[in-house]
Amino acid sequence: MFKIVIPGGSGHLGSLLARSFSHAGHEVVVLSRTPRPAVWRVTGWEHAAREMDGADAVVNLAGRSVNCRYGVRNRREIMDSRVSSVRAVGEAIRQCTTPPRVWLQSSTATIYEHRYDAPNDELTGILGGNEPYAPETWRFSIDVATSWESAFEAEATPSTRKVAMRTAVVLDASHGGAFAPLVNLVRARLGGRQGDGRQFVSWIHAEDFVRAVAFLIEREELTGVVNVAAPNPLPNRDFMGALRNACGGRIGLSSPEWLLEIGAFFARTETELLLKSRRVVPTRLIQAGFTFEYPEWNAAAVELCSRWRGNGVRY
Repeated sequence: MFKIVIPGGSGHLGSLLARSFSHAGHEVVVLSRTPRPAVWRVTGWEHAAREMDGADAVVNLAGRSVNCRYGVRNRREIMDSRVSSVRAVGEAIRQCTTPPRVWLQSSTATIYEHRYDAPNDELTGILGGNEPYAPETWRFSIDVATSWESAFEAEATPSTRKVAMRTAVVLDASHGGAFAPLVNLVRARLGGRQGDGRQFVSWIHAEDFVRAVAFLIEREELTGVVNVAAPNPLPNRDFMGALRNACGGRIGLSSPEWLLEIGAFFARTETELLLKSRRVVPTRLIQAGFTFEYPEWNAAAVELCSRWRGNGVRY
């Protein structure tokens, strides 16, 4: 049995991990700024060093949501919450008498360049930020991602293995995650292509996300950057088409970029989440022997839509 500490584990991804690890019999401790009752133990950040001492793994997911408008205040909170949490985890680990064996740090697949021509992996991928055509909000996201990883790399924890997980969008059939808005678009008959539909969508089924995190905890030889994404990203038009087919949606009106900008303004979010091409592949996971339960989006979409219906949602 492992002891796994999850800073910032009160959100959707943290709950997925905590639930899975808890059901598997592991001891799970979530660090939260607002502790609340749960099946697993939830405690405040002031106990970080005590909880990490002797733990097997730390999985840091802390960071303000990027599903917002990138105003001055939100930008500051997005950046500060990521960098400060990394430094807090590093300091807590250095206070441990018996440091945790591994520190998995959340990062993002958004760090890579917007491109259509070739996939980005950990070995040959091109980091973004220098594209002359990229909107300013996209460049901010790159600044956040690179600052996040730079802070992580700077933390000296010589007895603790470190892995930066560049994670694609995680899709799960439970309510509250990224899958729900996609299904709602299909139900509203707006599940056509977004923008020109050429932008690649990198994704990972929630089951494979949880399995990949467990794999990274156990594989002692893996350090550094690891892409946590399904091996077959696909263009947005094909992604949405497969989702419509899986959900039984015959009609899917497309959304041009100008309409998405209006919708994002009223939804208090940014179009980058839909329009940036994220063609990311998990070369290091595959080379290490990880196998995906859902490597193809068609099968993943069918499974997710089937379980969504099982939750009582009607299309």
